[in-house]
Amino acid sequence: MTQYIRNLRIDLWRECARLRSSAQGLEDLDREVKRTVELGAKVLTGGKPLDRPGNFYAPTVLTNIPKGSPAHKEELFGPVASVFRAKDLEDAIRLANDTRFGLGASAWTNDDKERERFINELEAGMVFINRMVASDPRLPFGGVKWSGHGRELGVHGIREFTNIKTVWIE
Repeated sequence: MTQYIRNLRIDLWRECARLRSSAQGLEDLDREVKRTVELGAKVLTGGKPLDRPGNFYAPTVLTNIPKGSPAHKEELFGPVASVFRAKDLEDAIRLANDTRFGLGASAWTNDDKERERFINELEAGMVFINRMVASDPRLPFGGVKWSGHGRELGVHGIREFTNIKTVWIE
């Protein structure tokens, strides 16, 4: 994965690497990555703003991420892959749930029992098996924990924008 990211041409990352169209977004991400590295994480590639016009950050891969560091406990809004190693399925589910966030989860397996465990045990508003998390207007979109309350899109989302009135007449 690291070699693949190193070989990407930045033009391919034009939309992905631009950060919230603001210098503050770039500064925030750089500070979070640097703090994570100060606490013990390893940068396999990237880890710095790009020297070019605009607010671009080099595609980055972090490993050995310490518990409590920004890459462990926060959502990094930029082209940063935080890589965690799991000993087994139990550990993978524990690692995935060890966050205050819960928007979406992506799990990859061809094993039916593992698939069922991921679906039932991952604490996320959306679980995608063998594909990346995505938004589709036909499906409810939303998270759990600090990643939101309620849903948007789909039938459930439409209901979030309605006011229910109870009327009782005797």
